[in-house]
Amino acid sequence: MIDKTFNPQDVEPKLYEAWEKSGRFSCDPLSNKPTYTIMMPPPNVTGSLHVGHALTYTLQDVLIRFKRLCGYDVLWQPGTDHAGIATQMVVERNLEKEGITRHDLGRDDFIKKIWEWKEYSGGEIVRQQRRLGISPDWTRQRFTMDEDLCEAVRKVFVQLYKDGLIYRDKRLVNWDPKFQTAVSDLEVIPQDTKGNMYHIKYPIVGSDETITIATTRPETMLGDTAVAVHPEDERYTHLVGKMIRLPLTGREIPIVADDYCDREKGTGAVKITPAHDFNDFEVGRRHSLPLINIMDTRAHLNDTVPEKYQGLSVAAARKTILADLEEIEILEKIEPVMHAVPFGERSGVEIQPMLTDQWFLDAYKLAQPALEAVRSEKTKFVPEFWNATYFDWLDNIQPWCISRQIWWGHQVPAWFAEDGTIFVAETEEQAYAEARAKLGDTVQLTRDTDVLDTWFSSALWPFSTLGWPQDETLLKRYYPTDVLDTGFDIIFFWVARMMMMGLYFIGDVPFKTVYIHALVRDEKGAKMSKSKGNVIDPLTLIDKFGTDALRFTLSSLAVPGRDLKLGESRVEGGRNFMTKIWNAARFMEMNNCTRQATFVPTTAKLTVNRWIISEMAELASRVYKSIETYRFDDAANDLYRFLWGTFCDFYLEFLKPIFANVDDAEALAEARATASWVLGEFLRIANPIMPFITEKLWEDFGDGGLLLDAVWPSYGRDHADPLYVDLDAKEEMQWLVNLVTELRSRRSEFNVPPSAPTPLGFFDVTPKIEERIRRHEIILKKLGRISELTTTPETPSLQKGEVQFIVGETTIVLPLAGSIDIEAETARLTKEIEAQTKEISTLETRLGNADFISKAKPEIIDEFKERLATAQETKFKIEQALSRLV
Repeated sequence: MIDKTFNPQDVEPKLYEAWEKSGRFSCDPLSNKPTYTIMMPPPNVTGSLHVGHALTYTLQDVLIRFKRLCGYDVLWQPGTDHAGIATQMVVERNLEKEGITRHDLGRDDFIKKIWEWKEYSGGEIVRQQRRLGISPDWTRQRFTMDEDLCEAVRKVFVQLYKDGLIYRDKRLVNWDPKFQTAVSDLEVIPQDTKGNMYHIKYPIVGSDETITIATTRPETMLGDTAVAVHPEDERYTHLVGKMIRLPLTGREIPIVADDYCDREKGTGAVKITPAHDFNDFEVGRRHSLPLINIMDTRAHLNDTVPEKYQGLSVAAARKTILADLEEIEILEKIEPVMHAVPFGERSGVEIQPMLTDQWFLDAYKLAQPALEAVRSEKTKFVPEFWNATYFDWLDNIQPWCISRQIWWGHQVPAWFAEDGTIFVAETEEQAYAEARAKLGDTVQLTRDTDVLDTWFSSALWPFSTLGWPQDETLLKRYYPTDVLDTGFDIIFFWVARMMMMGLYFIGDVPFKTVYIHALVRDEKGAKMSKSKGNVIDPLTLIDKFGTDALRFTLSSLAVPGRDLKLGESRVEGGRNFMTKIWNAARFMEMNNCTRQATFVPTTAKLTVNRWIISEMAELASRVYKSIETYRFDDAANDLYRFLWGTFCDFYLEFLKPIFANVDDAEALAEARATASWVLGEFLRIANPIMPFITEKLWEDFGDGGLLLDAVWPSYGRDHADPLYVDLDAKEEMQWLVNLVTELRSRRSEFNVPPSAPTPLGFFDVTPKIEERIRRHEIILKKLGRISELTTTPETPSLQKGEVQFIVGETTIVLPLAGSIDIEAETARLTKEIEAQTKEISTLETRLGNADFISKAKPEIIDEFKERLATAQETKFKIEQALSRLV
């Protein structure tokens, strides 16, 4: 007995437990089935489920469940990332509440604390993932700090070092003064900030001339080692090669010519501080300028600056230096500006470009095979336009700073002798063996305290999780993987680096396809942020509407290359669809429709049944092809249109006269068997997107067992099996559907009350159509609310108040004069046209206002454009209706 309502909160935990206990989530390395593999992007162990996770896990699970149905041995590899800085920050905050710092504990005890935290709190996101109904191989769950993954990291580092691709160097990095570590570009957030542009006059040595530079960071002038001008800037050509006496320091620095300078920007002269600006660093390299680091790890000025400024913070130094510049009258002017200032994503403090000793990877050499792999289509991006982003980043790749000055993470496998000699090895024993062979038995080594960038170990994820380098059995079966689903923001940070490492160490690409999903925005198209208060919590949506409703909504909105606009109302619509499916099943149960094991669809006799079987076969094929080509939106929307429209609105309605006529036992039995078969097949192909409700109803309408064990129908794959498709039945029933749809549309258009049946006249009627009309007369009258039907082979002559439309080759006339007030309806439609005309004028005026366009946010402009298109379409439809009535 099917419950009156579908209760996700009651059903979902029980079903998920049954799925896990079945063992069907696990791959089978001994199987002779073809393989299908997805590497789940490992979420941070500190993380909690957000709506972006909900999208990517849903789409990956759709692919996994689909391929499982299609007979593949699937491996969906789950796991979590140790998330260096993020995890260390969480544990340090917990310690702060106890009045303890990590330095009080020491490195080893602090790391023990992190492991303790990870054991008790770090699995929250995994518990949340299960709420989405996803089906990865949980028995193979990995963590990027698992010992065998650590071994892979050490092996990769040592090999790259021996191959000359990893080296230690003093270069400019993003420095976080709060965490006192280098951070990646992804962890740096540029924020528009109110500041000032300070114009400072630098005196030319041996001359009364000055050259004015403009800067937003006057404190860095203490580290200037040159002033650059454009080689073709006639204002300064006579100064190139001359020296400047740097104010406040007395140091002399040269004026150099460099194409980096923009003659139209500022004064055209640029102060060059190679140790504290990435562009200046490159200018400095071209001109062999000295590098003067003026800051310590806290971003306080160090002992390379005049004593007066030593120990000052950036803000304090700026204030003091500006006062001193004013005092000696070389601060020419101050202009307020809005400029982008880099802040640490997690620390919230200003990031400083800093010259430090770090470990670097020669990414350029590794990038060349990764570029070629995409150019030769060994790996394909979907949508294809993301190729350009990938190529742009890799064509312009810089050395990758892979070291971090924190404690949590993969410690760099390098040891320093007392004389500074570096020994890189997988173990301390190997390092000592190499050191003693080179420096003697008394050598003492100290291990590098740095850890590796989190992205370094993540780059090995596709093969380190498959047993490399210890046991390559699984690697040979499941690598390369089939698809990676991820966001565009980490194409460079993660996708490209996995490509580089996979090609270098395994000799093949890590994945054949990279599917880039879009960004989930709010329902107005605005980016979600806590400050805006528009963040959508997927767990809240699941609690309110159920997992299937959320999964279906996300799938239906996942148009490749287009951001999703998600609001609670959309998920509510998804819940309504689940209710529709449930109610259809209840209606069928009430009419004694049960799955018949002996039913053979291709033997159905009734036209209505042959039609719905044909529609089912074609739906299965469309959904199959849509998922194969990552058109999740098409798959979801096709399922919706079939179940709600074709099946419920028409087929089940067409069956009601048959259900009512219990005397025709043969027709009744076939109708029941067909309806049950179609719903069961729908549940089968809808399961990848809506696993819970389909599994629950499969108990009543399936062919036994779990849907995890089911098989995708053979009649609906690359094409619909012709044995299942009856073209004549399709043509006849589609004619009937179109006719009923037009009747409903016209009645709605002119506000005909549901209680007022109308006559209907058919003109230009052929004998074939006459026969068809009489065969379906009962259905036509019931669904179209028709009082009487008339037919004639003649052409109609319209009277006032009659509406004409054409279905196929037949002209149909709907007389409305007896059902509505024609004059009042004409006035209503005219008034609606006037209202839409006014709305269109208002919107066109706003969108034609250049001032509005320049100041409005993109999502606001998009909203206005959508409103304009809607108003124009509405006006057109009302004008058509009015012309039909008049």
